[in-house]
This record gives sequence, structure tokens and C-alpha cells, in this order.
Amino acid sequence: MKILVLGAGLVGVNTAYALRAQMQIGGGPALAMETVQYNLGIRIHNYVVVGFEAFIALVNAIGGIDVQVPYPINDPWYPDFNFGYDPLYIPAGLIHMDGELALKYARTRHTSDDFDRARRQQQIIRAIRDRVLSTDALPGLISQAPQLWAQFSDSIQTGLTLDEIISLVWYLKDFSEDDLHFGVIDEQYVTSVMIDNAYVLIPNRYLLGNLMAEVFGPDYSQ
Repeated sequence: MKILVLGAGLVGVNTAYALRAQMQIGGGPALAMETVQYNLGIRIHNYVVVGFEAFIALVNAIGGIDVQVPYPINDPWYPDFNFGYDPLYIPAGLIHMDGELALKYARTRHTSDDFDRARRQQQIIRAIRDRVLSTDALPGLISQAPQLWAQFSDSIQTGLTLDEIISLVWYLKDFSEDDLHFGVIDEQYVTSVMIDNAYVLIPNRYLLGNLMAEVFGPDYSQ
């Protein structure tokens, strides 16, 4: 089994997903999966899209997470939800984050870039896993799953059933640290070109193949 975690801004995934919001036929998760398959050469069988509210609820449900912030985050232009700003400052060091702060840490990019943001999002994923396993919170979290699912169903989109997600979580808990492999598609794997007066990142599929093999193994395309 292979799990691919994608952040915003990756090789056209945002655009493919956003076509649904523009009422264009064929957009949304289906086109996003096709876009990933085309660009990365890896088969995508299903998906989970977690909205802001569900993410915050998940982190809060496990009592928050601990994240090692490598350098201070100072983003005076972090957006609020009313077309204004909610200035963000996070000092460097080990920071205990609730759901709201973890979301801000994962989203901010005004003082960095999309590549750095992808690394921070991977930090968040690791921190959630570490928190769940270190506190033995998984049984309690699963017992709350039906209520959380019903409460935040509008903030979660997936082709999986709740039972399938729970089975997947139980499977992942047995992964050791050595079984976890992360990779970021950064500037070494893409080329920036101008298309329709906008800069677009074009993937180098040869180099991406090497990255996918490092993360998923030599049979990653199967």
C-alpha cells in the first residue's frame, strides 16, 4: 500500500481540483487524481480531502501536537476568514500547537515558499502520528470517529467509507519510523516557465521518477 500526501501548489493539482468550484465538468478529486498520476507516474486509487474545520478538530481531539519549529515564523499578512489579516508569529523551538495554530503553521507561506510549506505540512503529519501513538490516543479517537465524522462531514471529502478509513488507520499504526519515507517536490525537480503571463512549474519526470522510487520503492508505479 502506498500513501501520497499532497500540499497546495503541486504541479497543477490545485487547478485541477478548483475546476469543480468553477462548475467545469470533470474537475474536483477525479481530475486531481488524474493530474497526479500523469505528472508523478504513480497510480492513485482513492483520496481524502480534509478541510480546515476537520483538521482543527482532529488535532484538538488528540490534545494538540508538538512541533520543532526550525526558525521563527513571522507572517503579518496571514489571512483571516473575513478578507483581512490575522498576524502570525511563532518562535523557533519545540512548540505545542492546538488545531488552530497547527493549521496556521501548515498554511503560512508569505515569509517562505510552497516548497518550505510542504516540508512543514509533513512535519504536522509526523507530529499527529507521534502524538496519537505516544499517548495511546488511537482507541479513544476511533471511538469518537462516528461523532466526528457526522459533525465534520461537510469538511471531509473522500471516496472511502468510515470503516475503510478506520481500518487504514489501524494498519498505519504499526509502521515503524524506518517505514516512513517523505519527499518534497522542490525546485530541483521542476522548471519555471511563463504560460499566459503566469509562471508555471513544469515537472522533470525523469528526476521525479527517481524521487518516487526513493519514497515508494522501485515498483512505485504498480
